[in-house]
Amino acid sequence: MEYKDFQPVMNNTKWEEIRLVMYNYHLNLLWRTKDVVNNNICEWDNEWYYHFSEDGYETIEWLEIKTEDEMQKNDVIKILRKINVPGEINDNIIKVYGYIKSNEYVDYL
Repeated sequence: MEYKDFQPVMNNTKWEEIRLVMYNYHLNLLWRTKDVVNNNICEWDNEWYYHFSEDGYETIEWLEIKTEDEMQKNDVIKILRKINVPGEINDNIIKVYGYIKSNEYVDYL
């Protein structure tokens, strides 16, 4: 789908890969998403199997994953790099982009 002033940088296959790898991760990490249509940011959640995919992936502007320490953060980054996703790292939050502004650029983790 296309949204005014945004371009997609992820697809359903990549989102599903993230969901499955995080569901199977040995720790229950918190996540939240922002919706590109209504700008809603959901509450932090830790249920990856049903909650993460219950509304589909089509409108996820970004996903944030909260880590508790440097070791967790490096572990999750390593996992996400294998999937090859666009994102950035800010302190203990890893952000994966589903959409970016049409005139912006994002690096891959």
